[in-house]
Amino acid sequence: MANVTEFRPDIPSTARMYDYYLGGKDNYPADRKAAETAIQMMPDGVVRTSAIQNRRFLIRAVRYLAGEHGIRQFLDIGTGLPTMNNVHQVAQDAAPDSTVVYIDHDPIVIAHALDMLHAVPNTTILRHDLREPQAIVQDPVLTSMLDLDRPVAVLLVAILHFVEDQTDPRGIIDTLMAAVPPGSWLVISHFTADSYAQADEAAQVYKRATSTLNSRTREQVTEMFAGCDLAEPGVVWTPEWRPDAETGLEGDPGRSLFWCGVARKRG
Repeated sequence: MANVTEFRPDIPSTARMYDYYLGGKDNYPADRKAAETAIQMMPDGVVRTSAIQNRRFLIRAVRYLAGEHGIRQFLDIGTGLPTMNNVHQVAQDAAPDSTVVYIDHDPIVIAHALDMLHAVPNTTILRHDLREPQAIVQDPVLTSMLDLDRPVAVLLVAILHFVEDQTDPRGIIDTLMAAVPPGSWLVISHFTADSYAQADEAAQVYKRATSTLNSRTREQVTEMFAGCDLAEPGVVWTPEWRPDAETGLEGDPGRSLFWCGVARKRG
């Protein structure tokens, strides 16, 4: 089951499953059943740990770009259900003039985000599918809010693993990055089975969800940054990317199940 964009509470939603992993309440019995199946197929606590670590990576990456590189425009694609420390909150805490455009195709995500973002300046959410990147970058609301002649941070966090090889994830990234100028940034985190062989089996749960889950290796994730210069420390496990006091997993970073990186588009 894939590319389900209408509201179907009987079909597990990747966004609502992720919300469940994070301890949220915006999910339904079908989501919880599928999520619990994935949780039980992996070693104790790994699935929830990976979701938390992915979220912490996103927060650190946004702070890094806003605070250390002066980025004031963020395009967050596949944003998921609102939670604590959303991109606009992190970015605008570092730089109040930051503009954030969220993209998602899940109708529940859109509804919750519109409610959360009501009266929040310089922030909106648009309904698009990552598989149609040209429609995203040509959306008139997006182009009215983001100045595509100035650097933009393109956030593809925990989303590219829902794109199958035949849909050409590399081409999707190329289209998005072609729309933004040199000096823009690309942020990626991606599910992998590199640390746990059973992760591929657990990913089969998503065949019944709104999108399938596709594991990729560190080498494959690194190739997604072609045309960009990776910031240190390169492509690493999420807790290894510029960790802070809250990160954790110092002794076993592979429990995060995600490779990640942050890179600057070359001039």
